[in-house]
Order: sequence, then structure tokens, then C-alpha cells
Amino acid sequence: MDSRIMDVLKDHVLDLGPTPAPGPYKNFKLTRDADGIAWLLFDREGASANTLSGDVLEELSQIVASLESERPVGLVVRSAKPSGFIAGADVNEFRGAADPRQVETEIGRAHAVIDRFEALKIPSVAVIHGFCLGGGLEVALACNTRIAIENARFGFPEVMLGLHPGLGGTVRFTHLISPLEAMTLMLTGRTIDARRAKSLGLVEAVTQERHVRGAVKDAIFGRLRPRRQGLPGKIMNFGPVRGVLANRMRSEAAKTAPKEHYPAPYALIDLWEQHGGDRKAMLAAEKTSFANLMVTPTAQNLIRVFFVRELMKELADGTNTVKHVHVIGAGAMGGDIAAWCANRGLRVTLADMKPEPIAGAMKRAVDLFGKIIRKKTDVRDALDRLIPDMTGEGARNADLIIEAVPEKLDLKQKVYAGLEPIMKPGAILATNTSSIPLQDLRTTLKTPERLLGLHFFNPVSRLQLIEVVSHDTVDPQALTTALRFVGAIDRLPLSVKSSPGFLVNRALTPYMLEAMVMLDEKVDKAVIDAAAEKFGMPMGPIELADQVGLDICLAVGDMLRSKFGEAALPPAPDWLRDKVKNGELGRKTGKGFYDWKDGKAVKVPSQLSPTDEMIDRLVLPMSNVCVACLREGIVDNADVVDGAMIFGTGYAPFRGGPLNYARTRGAANVVTALKTLEMKFGSRFKPDAGWDSFT
Repeated sequence: MDSRIMDVLKDHVLDLGPTPAPGPYKNFKLTRDADGIAWLLFDREGASANTLSGDVLEELSQIVASLESERPVGLVVRSAKPSGFIAGADVNEFRGAADPRQVETEIGRAHAVIDRFEALKIPSVAVIHGFCLGGGLEVALACNTRIAIENARFGFPEVMLGLHPGLGGTVRFTHLISPLEAMTLMLTGRTIDARRAKSLGLVEAVTQERHVRGAVKDAIFGRLRPRRQGLPGKIMNFGPVRGVLANRMRSEAAKTAPKEHYPAPYALIDLWEQHGGDRKAMLAAEKTSFANLMVTPTAQNLIRVFFVRELMKELADGTNTVKHVHVIGAGAMGGDIAAWCANRGLRVTLADMKPEPIAGAMKRAVDLFGKIIRKKTDVRDALDRLIPDMTGEGARNADLIIEAVPEKLDLKQKVYAGLEPIMKPGAILATNTSSIPLQDLRTTLKTPERLLGLHFFNPVSRLQLIEVVSHDTVDPQALTTALRFVGAIDRLPLSVKSSPGFLVNRALTPYMLEAMVMLDEKVDKAVIDAAAEKFGMPMGPIELADQVGLDICLAVGDMLRSKFGEAALPPAPDWLRDKVKNGELGRKTGKGFYDWKDGKAVKVPSQLSPTDEMIDRLVLPMSNVCVACLREGIVDNADVVDGAMIFGTGYAPFRGGPLNYARTRGAANVVTALKTLEMKFGSRFKPDAGWDSFT
């Protein structure tokens, strides 16, 4: 066989050193090679990925004790899992933490293991492939040197859980590379690739699997020297400099994460500012800070959201059979759906009646791929998979056809009439409708069981939710195929029964329309948006309406009002209809409630502060609708409802979702508040009957 082919094959097989004999450990294998180097392989029992738990760290403590007495020539730490090095801590052990002293005691035991590991009097090297995150990166930092395989990814995602690193990572990272770079990575939770890690000084070398043995020997025998922090980094760790940089970091953090909602970034900044010049003091203070964060409502809610995400991923688990997607309608949604599917490795044909929308969609795809795909060859391959299709012939061979034409029933049914005769057996017809019930759409179809809904959210590349919409005659296998397709394109599914507005739009529309009523009451739009942002929403309802499009908001509001009655939703003001008639549709036309420049709303802050009543008027109807959808059987899982609102609308993650917020606040309190609003503002605030059984 050609030696080049052999090299390629070797790069797909992990070099795990000498084959280990059965040993006394459940989660590790320990062996030695001919040079006397010990190879410690982490292979957590019964798991597809390595995570750090209490029992794993206890076993690691035993191994450290044996290494202290046996003193091999050197130590290699590797993962035996193809998925990567270590994915972080076992988050299950974080759930329900309530006593910071208990957390600090437990984290103290873990610290002691890592500290002893770091203090081994033998050279140690971590060989890292795949993901090396959180606690996994903290283990790697305790080694003398780090060698990355080309596919390695590094990061500290703890901030996403309302925490900061807690196994000494805040200290070791800020004393290895530039503290400014280290703090930025910890504060943002971003991941970096192997090349970037090398340029920062996080790893000493980047190599391929076939060169691992040689790189290990270079590290153990001193030819590859451990990196030391340079003078600029040491200066940044100097007290007065830390103070200046810390103030800048707080200002930057405040732009996206208010301290009252997200305390972790500020705790990390305080930790470094106060103790960054003293390793021992910072290690001790890290334990206390981590423990205090762990028991905050923010951390516990974000940990819950983490598990909701995992639950939603499981709903999409299984082998995807959709290889070719045909998208009809190359507008903002259709074009971006097509680009995202091509990005995820699927063959996509994109059809439209006119060439201009297709050209626009292709241009947006080029821009998107340039931002999210690192290699130019991968950008080229993604563009090759996205095929303009003016004739619509791609529909004949597609496994899945996604219709994304404007929200007009007769137009959609006309499209279906042309599609149905040419679709191949077993192909699925999915509509991206955001509001039209599938019972209405299916009436002209000969095979209505092939129709279902796949409702994407805008922007497609950022919002993770897809509503998978069923009706009473849909083929169950088609639904299963659709769910697996959602997983294959790295999105989270919400299974909903067809009903006006489904879940997300039905819950979100009252939020935006109530803001219109407040505008009618002469409340400043900046104060209305500030009320929502004070609660923790990523943007206020006025700005959101501009983002979505005032024409779409108006159409969805009218449709929902026609289905649920005037009592359920406030009427749309006449001036809103006039704005739509005049083409002032929001961001897409450059003018709506706000003027828009370079994709951003031009805002003038108000001197007035929002009231608690304003906040309740905006957010409690969302909780009320979610309870109604549960009662009506539109959705069947309260946790997934919360996930859908977070991943589909950006509902304040630290609140845990609209149902979790109601549960935390107290259902009786929410019902009382709704009744108070009902008496003052009308029947649209009437508490749903579902509150009686809500737990």
C-alpha cells in the first residue's frame, strides 16, 4: 500500500502507547512503554465522552499516589475516547447545589488531587485531540507541556453555566499565557483551535497522530521545552496593571451580561484583580468564589437549561436519512435555510420564480460561510453543495422539500399542487409556515400524510430551535425522519401539534402587541424596551418587532386574534397598519419604530425608568400562553417548552424559561398578578385554566 495512504490511515487512529493489560481502575488504564514512560489513558466507563466526576477524581488520586512512589521516566496523559480529551466536569454533580460550604469542601478535595498531580516530580505531557474543555483543560494545564493534535479545540465554557473555572484553571491559565487573552477566553466561553492555542502559548506543539510518539519523547526528554509566561504577561499580572485591565473588562462584560443577572464574569474579574499576583491566594479564593456562584439562582437555572438542551438533542437522535433537500423560496428565510443545510453537509437545491432572490441568497451564503467555516476548501465544498435551481427540477430527487414562500394559503396550496405529482416515493413535504395551521394547508393534498411543518427561526444561523409541526393524519415515520434531520443540521427540535401560531409565535405575539398598546398609551419606546431588557430579554419587544418585520407581526397578530378572539390579544393600532402600508417594516426596509443603520437600531436612551408593572405586562402573558399550550396538548413537556422559548426567542436564559420563571416566582403569585392586570387593562390578561394544575 502507498505510504501516503498509510500516513492518512495512521492519522485517523489514536496512538495510545503500548497496549495496556487489565488493571485495577474503572476509568483509567496505566501502562509503560519501552522507554519507561507511563501512559495514562482516560476512558470513563459507560460513557462516550470523558467527564470529571467525584469517583473519577478519587481514582485519579489513587493513580497519582502510585506515580509518586513508582516514579516513571515521564507521564503521558491521553484520552482513549475518539470524541476528544475531556469534555469538562460531570454537570450532573452541579444540580441542586444549595450549600456553598459543602460545594467548597467538595471542590477542595478536587483541587488537592490536581495540585498533587501538578507537583509530580516527573515530566508530564498532555496529548490532546478533539474537545478539551473546562475541567479537561484544567487537567491539561496541570501538566508540564501540552501537545495538540490538529483537530483539538480548547475552551472554558463555565461562564455559560453561570460559573468560572474551579479546578485551578483561573490561576494556571492567567500565569501561562497573556492574562488578557486568558481572561477573554474565560469571560466569553469561546473555543479556539489548535493553531490558535499554539500561537497563544497554551500548547507547545501541534502535530498529527502518526507523529505522537516522537513528540512525546521530545517533551519528556527536554527537547520540547515547556512554555513560560513572557514579560508582558507578567507585567499584566502586576497589581496596578490588573486594576486598569479589570475595569475595562467590567465595562465590556456589562454590554452583554448585566451583573445582577450574570454574576460569574464579575466574580472572575474580581478574583483575578484581587489575587492575580499570588498563585496560592488565588487558588484558595477560586474555591470560595466558585462555590458561591454554584448556589446562585443564575447558575442553577443555566445548569437546568444545559440539561434541557441535552433532552432536546435526544429527541433528534438517530440516523439521518435526508441527503438531498430542495428549498422553494429563496427569500430571507428560504435562502438562509438552504445555506445552513449546505453548511451541515447536505446537498441542497434552491428554487425560486425569479433569479434575483436566488442570487441574493447565494451572496448571503458566501458571507455566512466566510464567517463560520475556517478552511477555504470547506467553504468551496459548502458552496458546491448549494445549487441554484431555476427550473425546480431538484424537487424530483429530494428526500425533503421545504416550502418557504410568503404566508398566503392559496399561494402555498398552488405550490403543493405542482409538487405533489413529481415528488419521489417517501419524500417529505415540509412547510416553514410560522402561523398557518397545517389542517388548512393539507386540504388540497392527495397524500396529506407527507406534509408536516419545519418552522425555522430568524436568523437561521444563530437561533437553534426548529418547531416540528404535526397534524392528526401525518405519517409517524415522516415525523421521525424530520426530527433526525433537525439533529443532523445541529438544531434543536420542538414537537408541536398544529395550532395557530404553534408555540413560539403564539407566546411571543402578546409580548410584542402589548408593547404596541403601551406605545398607544404614549410610553416611550426606549422605556418599553428597557423594561424587557431589565427582566433579562436580549432585546425589547419594539426592537424585536422591527427585527421580525412589522408586516409579519401584524399578519400573525391578526391571524391569532381571528382564532382566539378579541379578548385574547390587544387590537393592532391603526397607526401600525399605516406604517406597514407605507413600507416602514423595520430592519429590512431601514425604518420601522427605529431607524436602522448597518443592521443596528439607532436608539436614544430615555431618562425614565421602567416599572415592575410594565415588566409584568410584557412577560407574564408569555408564561400564560405556555401554560395554555400545555393544557391544550399543543406541547407535552414543560421543560422542553422552556427550552423552546430560550433557544427560539432568546428568553432570558438565567430565568430558566417562562414556566420555570413562574414556578420560581410562585404560580399563585403569577395568577394574582395576572388578575390584577386583567382588572386594570382587560381580559387579555385572564389567567389560563391550566394554572390550576401547574406544578
